[in-house]
Amino acid sequence: MELDVFAAAHRSDWERLERLVRRRRKLTGPEVDELVELYQKASTHLSVVRSAGEDPALVGWLSGLVARARSAVTGAHTPAWRDFTRFFTRTFPAVVYRLRWWWIWSTVGSLAFATVLAVWVINDPRVMAALGPPDYIRQIVEHEFANYYVESPGASFAAQVWTNNAWVAAQAIVFGAFLGLPVLYVLAMNSANLGVMGGIMFAHGKGDIFLGLILPHGLLELTAVFVAAGVGLKLGWTVISPGHRPRLRALGEEARPAIAVALGLIVVLFISGLIEGLVTGWVHTTWLRIGIGVVAEVLFLAYVFTLGRKAYLEGETGDIEERPAAVPVAG
Repeated sequence: MELDVFAAAHRSDWERLERLVRRRRKLTGPEVDELVELYQKASTHLSVVRSAGEDPALVGWLSGLVARARSAVTGAHTPAWRDFTRFFTRTFPAVVYRLRWWWIWSTVGSLAFATVLAVWVINDPRVMAALGPPDYIRQIVEHEFANYYVESPGASFAAQVWTNNAWVAAQAIVFGAFLGLPVLYVLAMNSANLGVMGGIMFAHGKGDIFLGLILPHGLLELTAVFVAAGVGLKLGWTVISPGHRPRLRALGEEARPAIAVALGLIVVLFISGLIEGLVTGWVHTTWLRIGIGVVAEVLFLAYVFTLGRKAYLEGETGDIEERPAAVPVAG
């Protein structure tokens, strides 16, 4: 199909539709009928243009026009609370479930790297010496690691870690567009910090303190980071291997759900931030604070593998809702 010819043939209808949409509150009866007719035509045209996949700018402009025309035709939109409910009961968990193998393998690889690094720190005195002088290491083990969680007021500390973790997760997703390579760097740095600190604490007989302070918030927090990294790696792989789709179209179809994941993880990381700021350093019963972290992690995984799986099997993709379906195009 010659897209330029197609667009030129229908441009006048689109421009007329745009003018009617702008005047939708002052339309006469015949103009309302014309608006409905042109909206139906534009929806079909959008399907054709999207199927061609040759002009993302035209697809974006025409999508916006069709969306505004739909609003003018229906005269109402879904209430915000319904959009909110649908997002957290279908869109977000479905995308996380669909991409589960990407973040599961990110989790496995990252934890394996952290474990190897920790074992190296524990068993090689030269590595421990390279990390700092003995007095510095002793200060970390006996004071700084535990004090980190109580040296600031709980609420402000929770806000601080939430902001930091949300930024890390956003980087992991956004960097995916650069072939996924920066995502691997983010994962490596995150795992290195975990492995080195764990190695230092275990080497000095403080492994119980390390796990007792990391697990309450770390289970959910690290899961969120690994989910973000998995989504970013999927974006990177889409750029490398878009399959049968044009590369820009494939990237767009993965990027839109990725944005949904980024928004959903803000809430997940808010919860882990609350646990880190209000539970990790302030609940002194070890089994209780670890139990809180385990419950939060189990609830998240159950949420993804029940609601997410159900929505995914029902066809939820996380892409833009109610876009016109593609139609067969000859030529």
